Amino acid sequence: MTMLGLHPLDAAILLGYLALILWIGHRVGARTGNRSEFFLAGRRLGGFYQFFLNFGTSTNADQAVAVSREIYRQGIGGMWIQYLVLFITPFYWFQTLFFRRVRLTTIGDYFTERFQSPFLGGAFAVFILLVSIVGGGAGFMVAGKTFMAVTPKAEVEWTAEEREQVLAFREFRELSDRLEAGLTPAERGRWEELNERNKLGQLASFASHTDPLVFYLVFALVVSIYTMLGGFRAAAVTDAIQGGLIVLFSLILIPIGLSRVGGFAGLHATVPDFMFDLFGSAALSDYGAHTIVAMILANLVSIIAVATGMQTAGSARDEMTARLGMIGGMFFKRFIMLFWALAGLLAIGLYAGDLHDPDLIWGYMTRDLLVPGAIGLMMVGVLAANMSTLDATSVSYSALFIRNLYEPLRPGRTEAHYLMIGRLVIPLTLAGGVLVAVVVDDLLELFRYFISIPAIFGASIWLGFIWRGVTRTAVIVQVAICVAIYAIIPNLFASMDWSRHDLRFLATTRARTVQIDEPALAADVAAGRASRVGEPIARVREVPPAAIFFDQVARENPADPESPRVGLGRFNAEVWVLSWFGFDFRDTPRSWLVALRFFFDALFPFVLLFLFSAWTAPVAPAAVDRFFAKLRTPVQPTPALEAAALEAAYADPRRFEDEKIFPGSAWEVMKPSRIDYLGFGGSWVLVGVVVLLLWLMVNIR
Repeated sequence: MTMLGLHPLDAAILLGYLALILWIGHRVGARTGNRSEFFLAGRRLGGFYQFFLNFGTSTNADQAVAVSREIYRQGIGGMWIQYLVLFITPFYWFQTLFFRRVRLTTIGDYFTERFQSPFLGGAFAVFILLVSIVGGGAGFMVAGKTFMAVTPKAEVEWTAEEREQVLAFREFRELSDRLEAGLTPAERGRWEELNERNKLGQLASFASHTDPLVFYLVFALVVSIYTMLGGFRAAAVTDAIQGGLIVLFSLILIPIGLSRVGGFAGLHATVPDFMFDLFGSAALSDYGAHTIVAMILANLVSIIAVATGMQTAGSARDEMTARLGMIGGMFFKRFIMLFWALAGLLAIGLYAGDLHDPDLIWGYMTRDLLVPGAIGLMMVGVLAANMSTLDATSVSYSALFIRNLYEPLRPGRTEAHYLMIGRLVIPLTLAGGVLVAVVVDDLLELFRYFISIPAIFGASIWLGFIWRGVTRTAVIVQVAICVAIYAIIPNLFASMDWSRHDLRFLATTRARTVQIDEPALAADVAAGRASRVGEPIARVREVPPAAIFFDQVARENPADPESPRVGLGRFNAEVWVLSWFGFDFRDTPRSWLVALRFFFDALFPFVLLFLFSAWTAPVAPAAVDRFFAKLRTPVQPTPALEAAALEAAYADPRRFEDEKIFPGSAWEVMKPSRIDYLGFGGSWVLVGVVVLLLWLMVNIR
């Protein structure tokens, strides 16, 4: 007996979890009576809650699925779509200190105070609220796709349309398996038609009982209720519970999957050797070493503009609690991500080519490997991973709306009024995420979008913390130009018919044939191409043309080889801008096209800030002095000591000059303290440990 494809035991576990979360929200809500409690948990969270708050807020099921789906598609090098954050983790040591020391509620408050510009504070709030809708969509999408994969329909329940899509996918899979051995002209034509249909999302490997829209609405309703009741404290308390469930969902598939594939030896016997290359193949992968460096730089610029950063740091009782909670939670996530990567490799060994949509891989493995009860725990873990992010982020967005948009327009209202409006904003932001999840169907498209978009504001935040010379006008101009290149043009050109059909934008790289040497697989031995598994053999692989300006280029009518082509996915405006200077990208590997985009995203905002700051009026010196005096004053244990320390700093803001690396200059880079050497240096040691564990994981045989 099943309930919409779910075993009754799994359904009971799922309903029990939802009831527990709602009860916690109700209990915590009774203690939430003002905005400080609702948005910052009263700035009283200790190390335990800080650890799980940072772990839960930064860990989402869509990240696990993004890692696994890209590894399933590209090999272990695909993990860098998410794992590049490993190399920026040490910088949280300084970011968290900055955010706790400024004693603000939102990053919008930072723009208002640092640049004396309520306009910039409001602009950041509007921008992040719009971006939040896209971010929420990723969480809803992954949870929905996982539930779709674990609630499949039996063949007798398929509709006529579902039957045609599934049978066409099976035919495409069978032809793809024989592609390397050679197809007849008729079969090749049919494969090309089905390949075009697959690009357009017209094939499916199964049909599901789960209606994505209904699932999204119910999920959003549950998160809305408990977050509206308890605010940031409810997010922290539930994250402590959900953190354990995240660990469970990350680990539960691994031992069963390894057993099924024959251990690590069996994994290496079934998965091509180039797919174990940590930095991908320059010829065969989207993720060469240069691509990873570019994505790391773009992400480093972006991380400081994530809306929850100010509140997770600001909710800690002191700066050391904030720093240790952030570093501890983040590195625990990096460790857990190793298991996401291994799940992706197992998926290749077990199901290579079996799925029409790589985003479904986590749910497909759950259904295939786990028994009733364990499936319920996995589903709860997926929900927990998404809820732990959605709850904290929705409170952050609510704070941005109240502090930087609503209150400046309607000042002098009661605390209860602002609290009520803040609560009402939460379901609205979640509803926007539901809309995006319905419209956008590709998780990778959302992740590549998010790596660079926050850099629009991230550059001015980083530079504003360390250089007095950044001007208000420079920030406004830089933000306007970058919004056009990073957000408006990519979305506008991707939606307009003329640009999607313009032959200049449909340019592709030239097809290439490459020969690589790699160990033979079990399939090679069976086919007579090698005498034993692991024997070096030469393979000839085709590298198909890659779209230069769009994510993909496909035929409008898959069945017609002469059909006009159309651009699909994001329009890469960064590459388009570079082409204005005469660059020809037709012989550029796909990995370099991706790298150039992210190098541009990371560095271009700084070029604009330095350029326009040199020609525009500076921020009032007294306001800048006051900001940096507060930034250099450690957080005190009591309100009385805090007020006295800040008053002394404001009275003599230049007393910190001797602590700067460049005294008397506009650069506010302080001499590292012993605790900085230990924290920042120790973080890099932990980075090395995680990389070593990753290397060991892919080399165990």
